Amino acid sequence: MIPSSETHAAPALSGARAWIVTDGKAGDENQCVGIAETLRLSYEIRRVPSHGPFGWTAPWGPIDPRQGPYRSRGALAGPYPDILIASGRRAVPYLRAMRRAGPGRTFTAFLKDPRTGHDSADFIWVPDYDDLRGPNVFTTLTAPHLVTAERIAAARARPDPRLTALDGPRVAVLIGGDSRHLSYRALDMQRLVDDLRKLAGSGCRLMVTVSRRTPDPLRDAIRTLVSETGGFLWDGGGDNPYVAMLALADAVVVTSDSANMVSEAVSTGAPVLLFDLPRTYIRHRRMFAGLAMAGALRPFTGRLEPLAYKPINATPVIAQALADGYAAFRAAQGGLPAGRHVAEA
Repeated sequence: MIPSSETHAAPALSGARAWIVTDGKAGDENQCVGIAETLRLSYEIRRVPSHGPFGWTAPWGPIDPRQGPYRSRGALAGPYPDILIASGRRAVPYLRAMRRAGPGRTFTAFLKDPRTGHDSADFIWVPDYDDLRGPNVFTTLTAPHLVTAERIAAARARPDPRLTALDGPRVAVLIGGDSRHLSYRALDMQRLVDDLRKLAGSGCRLMVTVSRRTPDPLRDAIRTLVSETGGFLWDGGGDNPYVAMLALADAVVVTSDSANMVSEAVSTGAPVLLFDLPRTYIRHRRMFAGLAMAGALRPFTGRLEPLAYKPINATPVIAQALADGYAAFRAAQGGLPAGRHVAEA
């Protein structure tokens, strides 16, 4: 197993072309884009069908033959890329098809457990809490994402006026929603609103973003709360200030249904307060426990908590491991020696 690490290297690949292959799910696609952009890759996004029988049988079933690598049109049409980065179970058959079509041509990377074994790709990243291990499997405590140190710095240098207008300590509030693992109960929604009202009553100003998955009753209650307490709510209109909110936050409240949002929150170095939902995915709880041990996270109880820690961002670490794997792959195929394609940013 490749050892886990969370340093801040920022590798780049020179001249490599990449495809990002997902079914369009934002969480999966953003993780892939975060890695590709950290590597400074020239990339294309290729989306595979998310519905129909070929999606139902993934990850073990075949691809839609209309989307295959030998077609003039479709998700895998065109000259083969140097690197393919995929995520999501529906992308697994398409990754497998590319490996069969051009053995040795394309380095394949998969983010998260493909459910088809560690030999499904040349490189696989999984979070520490997953069970998959193997010689090509790399693990980190948190997930890759798009909230880079550069984006945070840019948002602080040119702050969003919608947010700087808020007086008092600013708290970013990241609210998820129902998933296949859990549903928000009325009791959970009421508790969250009550705790946020208590926080606002202490003089904090809330900067809130909700998800497409957020239940309507919770969305409506949050809208009322923000209006009454002088905060800010982004619910899909205008420019998305997500990174700006994280950059300007004195603390971050995040709901426990999204490991991705928690990963983004701890990349800021601000105290992260976790609103715990009773049916939170048990494997995510392992990640949260690790972050609590690192001093980055505490339960949200309606008040600020003093936490001091160095920002935790696994994205450049995963990118470096992928770059090392790609260099070794090319060397094994008779290409450039290991390390020739890798340049430090």
